[in-house]
Amino acid sequence: MLVKTFGSAVFGVNALTITIEVSIGGGNKYHIVGLPDNAIKESLKRIESAIQTSGLRMPRQKIVINLAPADIRKEGSSYDLPIAIAILAASGQVETAALSKYLIMGELSLDGGLQSIRGALPISIQARNAGFAGFILPEDNSREAAIVNELDIFGVKTLKEVVDFFNGTQALKPVIVDTRNEFYNNVNSYEQDFSDVKGQQNIKRALEIAAAGGHNLILIGPPGAGKTMLAKRLPTILPPLNLHEALETTKIHSVAGKLNAKESLMTERPYRSPHHTISDVALVGGGSNPQPGEISLAHNGVLFLDELPEFKRAVLEVMRQPLEDRQVNISRSRLSVDYPASFMLIASMNPCPCGFHNHPEKECTCPGGAVQKYLSKISGPLLDRIDLHVEVTPVKFNELSSTEATEKSAVIRERVIKARALQDIRFKDLTTIHYNAQMSPNMVKSICKINEAGKTLIKAAMEKLGLSARAYDRILKVSRTIADLENSEEIKLEHLAEAIHYRSLDRDSWTG
Repeated sequence: MLVKTFGSAVFGVNALTITIEVSIGGGNKYHIVGLPDNAIKESLKRIESAIQTSGLRMPRQKIVINLAPADIRKEGSSYDLPIAIAILAASGQVETAALSKYLIMGELSLDGGLQSIRGALPISIQARNAGFAGFILPEDNSREAAIVNELDIFGVKTLKEVVDFFNGTQALKPVIVDTRNEFYNNVNSYEQDFSDVKGQQNIKRALEIAAAGGHNLILIGPPGAGKTMLAKRLPTILPPLNLHEALETTKIHSVAGKLNAKESLMTERPYRSPHHTISDVALVGGGSNPQPGEISLAHNGVLFLDELPEFKRAVLEVMRQPLEDRQVNISRSRLSVDYPASFMLIASMNPCPCGFHNHPEKECTCPGGAVQKYLSKISGPLLDRIDLHVEVTPVKFNELSSTEATEKSAVIRERVIKARALQDIRFKDLTTIHYNAQMSPNMVKSICKINEAGKTLIKAAMEKLGLSARAYDRILKVSRTIADLENSEEIKLEHLAEAIHYRSLDRDSWTG
C-alpha cells in the first residue's frame, strides 16, 4: 500500500514542502531514497523503537520511503514523525483520510516521545502558504509556530497522540498565540538601562548618535573603562522592532534553533557578542549544512566584537561584504542560500597591547611602534566601514559614587525614534536605504550639503588633525544624523565639529 504524508525542508530562512511517500510490499528490507543524510538514514532505528514502545506494530515487510522532490538533499532528524505516521498508515494502523490536510514534523525518541526541531516558524509559514489546514509538531515548538495565523498548530508530546488524532480517538487542541498582543506587551522589555551608567556622558552621546543614524561604532579605551557595559545597553535605545522585523528576526533564530519553548516571538532587538576565537564560518554562516552565523543572528540588532584586534584577520575581513550588502550569500555545489545580515557593528579595543596608551593617569609600557602595530591588525577597508571612533576614559570616583539620577534609556530612545522618523521621510522612495549610515557617496553629496564655512572647517580639520580622505563622507553622514537629532534641516558648524571629534583613529597623532 502506498501512503503520502507531508513535511518540510528549510533552506536559508525559507521552507519547501517535502512529500514523504511510503510503500509496503513483499520482502523484508527497509530503503530510504530521495537524497537523505545520515540522520535520516538512522531514523528507522528510532522509528522502530518508538512504534513498538507506543504499543503499535512495526511492519516486517519491504518498506520503501521516498522523500520528494528527490533531487534536493534532506537533512536532520525532524522527518522521523512523518515517516513513522506514513509507515503506520501504509500498514493499516492509521486512517489515511486526513493525512493530506496536515504538515507533520518531529524527531522521535526511542520511547515514542518527541524532541524539538529547528525552523518551526518558516515551516509554519510554508504550511499556510501551501494550503494545509494544520501543522503537527513537538509541543516545545508549538508557540513559535503558532504566531502564524490562518493555520491550526497542534503541539504534541508523543507519537501515540498523533496516531490517536488521525484515528479519531483523541482530539488535539490548537495552540493559540495572539501575535500582536504578545508583541506589544513585551516590546522593549530590557533588563539593562542607561540609567545604570554613571558618568560617561560623551560616550552616551556617541551611542545615541550611532543609534539614530544606524552608524557602526568603535570604542577605544583602557581595561575596565566600561566599554562592554555601554555596548550592552545600546539595544535599549534603538527604535523598537516593528512586527515585520520581529517576525523576520524570529525566523532566523528559529532556523538556528536558538528559541526556547516559552518563546513565540522575539520582541527585543538581538545582541550578539561572539568570542574572539570564533571562526569565519561561525561568524558569517555556512558549513556543510548551512546555518546562520552570528552576523545573521544579529540581524535587526547589534553585533558586538570585544577586543577587535584579537580576532583573526581573516574572520574580520569576511564581514566587509555583509556590512555593505546587508545580507550573506552561502554557496555550495548543490545549493545557494541567502541570510539577511542588517546589523549595527559595535566594536571595542584597548588602545595598545598594555591598554594604557593615552591614559590620563597610567603610563603606557609598550615599546616604540607597538601602538601602530596593534592598530594595524584592523584593516583599513574594515575601519573605513566604522563611522564613529570614540575614546573611552575611566570614570572618576566622584561620578561613580554619585547618587544623582541619570537619563533612562526610554528618554534617549524617544529622541532616536524622532530622528529615525525624519530619515523615514527622507528615504521613503528607496527600498534599500532606511537610515543615514546606508547612504551612498552620491547620496551624501545631494543630502549632506554644507555651506562654505562648513567646507572651510572640514578642510582645516583634515589638514591640522591629519584626517584621511575616507573620513570625509563619514563626517558628513554623522553630522547629518546629529542635525536630525536636533530636528535641523541644515548641517550647522557645531554638527560638523562634533562629527569630526568622532574620528580618533584617523588622526595621524593618535598613535603617537
